Amino acid sequence: MKILGIITARGGSKGIPRKNIKELNGKPLIAYTIEAAQKSGIFDRIILSTDDLEIAEVAKKYGCEVPFMRPAELAQDGTPHLPVMQHAVSWLKEKENYNPDLVAILQPTAPLRQSWHIKEAFDLLVKKEADSVVAVSEIPGHYSPYWAVVVDENNLGKLFNGDPIRNRIPRRQSLPQKTYSHCGALYMFKTKFLFDEDNPNFYGDKVAIYPMEEKYSINIDTPDDWKIAEHAVSGLS
Repeated sequence: MKILGIITARGGSKGIPRKNIKELNGKPLIAYTIEAAQKSGIFDRIILSTDDLEIAEVAKKYGCEVPFMRPAELAQDGTPHLPVMQHAVSWLKEKENYNPDLVAILQPTAPLRQSWHIKEAFDLLVKKEADSVVAVSEIPGHYSPYWAVVVDENNLGKLFNGDPIRNRIPRRQSLPQKTYSHCGALYMFKTKFLFDEDNPNFYGDKVAIYPMEEKYSINIDTPDDWKIAEHAVSGLS
């Protein structure tokens, strides 16, 4: 089985300028993801998709392939990951005749993701015979969708499921089940779904869920996130 890891890092980060190569506790942010991918031992190739030459040079220094530069039109603020993945996989197929069975999206903004998370997620995908596996983190009880309220045009509220607010479950311990959200640390999927004729996607129909502890699930978007990550990295070293 050929498994391709794709690290995505464009140059135009706004919240934290030059975020992907900014040093986090003495090491470029992107290096954490490269090293975790390498140590996982599951990839036969780990590549970078970037539009930025400086990011490319830093990634090469840490042993990541940079077979191409991402086109500028795929590196805009609002560019979704799907066309970026399609471009990378198509380029490798057309230029190098490389056709992976599985593709993983590895975002540098999740530096606390460890090599064993990647390996365990892959093992879960295989064990469950799933189309994909997604890393998630548990939603704290006080943010549970079971307690979420929506407001109508008259500024009147009801529970998200349509019930009146009086039906709200009173105690966190009584919530019927845990809920999770994508933490951005890992997506891995069968390559064929990227090019599905009707609905290209990262998931397929059978999605294995890989929960990660909150301390490993930090996703850096803001300066405050960066401070939290600095403290967390120090605690793990």
